[in-house]
Amino acid sequence: MSHAYLVGHVTVKDPAKWDEYRSRVPDTLAPWGGELVFRGKQVAALSGESPYADIVVIRFPDVAAVDHWHSSPAYQSLIPLREQAADVVLLSYED
Repeated sequence: MSHAYLVGHVTVKDPAKWDEYRSRVPDTLAPWGGELVFRGKQVAALSGESPYADIVVIRFPDVAAVDHWHSSPAYQSLIPLREQAADVVLLSYED
């Protein structure tokens, strides 16, 4: 069974707002079957350069679930907070 993954590359600008954003995201994932796989901080770039200090990986049942989650009113309402809190690049992958 294949899955889809949302990968977020993150540079936090406002830690308090980032904490608030992070605390509100899980409720938006549940209706779409999204689950946190990994969240971490970069310790080294072993090849090339990465301008982002943090990463998050969220697994979804399929690409449609990622798209529905991202376009959902619940998640869309968090985007202004996210933009105040951090510079984020969100990418969708399928295995």
